[in-house]
Amino acid sequence: MKKAIFIGSVGCGKTTLCQRILNETVKYEKTQAVQFYAENSLIDTPGEFTDNRRLYSALSVSASDVDVVFLLQSATETRQTFAPGFGSMFSKPIIGIVTKIDLVDDQEKLDYARKQLVTSGASDVLFVSSKENRGIDQVKKILE
Repeated sequence: MKKAIFIGSVGCGKTTLCQRILNETVKYEKTQAVQFYAENSLIDTPGEFTDNRRLYSALSVSASDVDVVFLLQSATETRQTFAPGFGSMFSKPIIGIVTKIDLVDDQEKLDYARKQLVTSGASDVLFVSSKENRGIDQVKKILE
């Protein structure tokens, strides 16, 4: 499995996605510190690292040894999570993931989330629902 880091705002679904990828029981736990899953292959970061610019260095350091960076944006989020070019701090491939697609029925919201991820530096964007297990196989394929 490739080593990956999951970055996004508080409550965007990073932990749930990690649990789903690993076929673990999905249970909500507020991530208080950097969490490592699957023998350190998956790195789950606290949302506060994204929401507070002073903590960007913690993201940069945490991502230094990964193969791929996943930037997550919830389909329900209406604010700009990532600044344009946010991903330029990483010298790794960046994939965007729009999460919680099961909670919206408006294509404009999905398009908005996709645009935010592309503007931040994602080369490709996936759409997932951890609740409905949609799009998870695409993420797993990238990690193979």
